[in-house]
Amino acid sequence: MTEFPEFIRVRQTFERPRVEDIEPEVAAQLARLNLASHIKPGESVAITAGSRGIANIARILRAAVGHLQSLGAEPFLVPAMGSHGGGTTAGQVDVLRHYGITEEFCGCPLRASMDTVVVCDAAQGFPIHFDRHAFAADHVLVCGRVKPHTRFVGQIESGLMKMMLIGLGKHEGAKIYHRAIHDYSFDEIVRDVAAKVMAKCKIVAGLAIVENAYDETARLEAVAPADFVPREIELLKLAKQWLPRLPFDAIDALLIDEMGKNISGCGIDTNVVGRKHNDNEAVAGELPRVRRIMARSLTPESKGNAIGIGIADLCTQRLVDTVDWAATAINGETSGHFGGVKRPLVYPNDRDMLRAGLATIGLTEPIDARAVWIRNTLDVADIECAASLLPEIESQSHLEVLTRARPLPFDAQGNLPKSLREMP
Repeated sequence: MTEFPEFIRVRQTFERPRVEDIEPEVAAQLARLNLASHIKPGESVAITAGSRGIANIARILRAAVGHLQSLGAEPFLVPAMGSHGGGTTAGQVDVLRHYGITEEFCGCPLRASMDTVVVCDAAQGFPIHFDRHAFAADHVLVCGRVKPHTRFVGQIESGLMKMMLIGLGKHEGAKIYHRAIHDYSFDEIVRDVAAKVMAKCKIVAGLAIVENAYDETARLEAVAPADFVPREIELLKLAKQWLPRLPFDAIDALLIDEMGKNISGCGIDTNVVGRKHNDNEAVAGELPRVRRIMARSLTPESKGNAIGIGIADLCTQRLVDTVDWAATAINGETSGHFGGVKRPLVYPNDRDMLRAGLATIGLTEPIDARAVWIRNTLDVADIECAASLLPEIESQSHLEVLTRARPLPFDAQGNLPKSLREMP
């Protein structure tokens, strides 16, 4: 008898709001704010460029640049990504280049530095840092994606407010804010620091991005500074509604082709795999409940930063071989997410990893395991599911079976195809 389940390809259908024409929508949104009443010809505008793998991000930034130039302004981009890129200027520029965010494509200068200005102290007593180039600009346009945070819970999670803290705070700011979060709530820190940044750092507008479950731009919204808090609260509700999800509440084994910083802030989106509050298992009331997570590779866009590797229980040696442990440590130290940088059990190939994972799920025999195989936590529209899940699949109207059950196609080295998309 085979030791592994057979798998079937399953397609999920999610709600799919989508911005079809990116550049005209950016221009229309920014035009709603009548920025010409705030920005005079010749004035400089710093635009934030972050480190997440946001759909259409280079086009969105280029369109924002074009709108500001139409007003006679002189926009420029600043990397806004805390400690990412190894916490170095060159590393952060390289991160942006991998996303297609360059001076040539966006049509404006890129001014990169890890230097900050301390603008004031927070109510809790720590210094508030802000990117030196952005602080020197006449105005700042904050551009960022609104989505559930991978670790913190509140009315405000990841978005424009966090970009003003962690992104524009650079490495020094990110370190102090994450330290403060150990003593105060994330919501308290983000509201207080963002309010002071608003008052002292010439924020002229925000450009919020919300994505759908297909990793597509679902909504673009220009936001006036006074509306950052109420609009971000509402946009976060939409982002949670449109979040990609796994179709089962209980999963014995989850195989993930790739993890990485371009996929999620901690490599594996904990909102998708059910480990937001505990790296090792779901807490009471959290779904899905996944017993074993197995990670196969690290994306090239991560530049070796494997923050979140500790969320996986098992991984392959080839993933470990691509890790820059120094860059990973910097991210772990800055965020205080030590559990996210602990090394899982490491195996020489996929077969050995799966064998070990399926042997540790309880009394269920491996061949009967509730196993799911995904490309990454951003891409769960087409997934591979163990044949044992077929009755549940057929009971859900948004799921469609695309193939017959097939055995896992291990090669001579004991590895599966690089991606489930290559599964025959």
